[in-house]
Amino acid sequence: MFHQIEGFAIDKDINFSHLKGVLLHLVQEFFSSDVKLRLRPHFFPFTEPSAEVDISCIICQTPNSELRTKNSGSKCSVCKDKGWLEILGCGMIHPNVLEACEIDSKQYKGFAFGMGVERIAMLKYGINDIRLFYENDVRFLDQFT
Repeated sequence: MFHQIEGFAIDKDINFSHLKGVLLHLVQEFFSSDVKLRLRPHFFPFTEPSAEVDISCIICQTPNSELRTKNSGSKCSVCKDKGWLEILGCGMIHPNVLEACEIDSKQYKGFAFGMGVERIAMLKYGINDIRLFYENDVRFLDQFT
């Protein structure tokens, strides 16, 4: 089972910088204005160029977690002390995709991104096991209402 949030934009003069700006705004509004963004080259069908998007670890960047890590010597269980978490994939919509949709790829450009709902919910709410989403336990769901 897989649930995903997807976004895309098509317009004249859209470029990769617009994509990066939208993603930065999205993660800073969703998580925190302190979150940093990193894009790494990757391949996804239907987009070119494509990138994996990482955010700075929201767990070990918080004051309580930094204190825990320094005092206990334990590693961050989420990012394994790398400081970055992969959260989504993105890219510029391939011109062939636009043409297949009868959109003039010489005049219009676009970007697309997608992220797993459970992944970002786990990070936002500190959920440590993805299986909790699928156990149909109403007590688990009630904590978010």
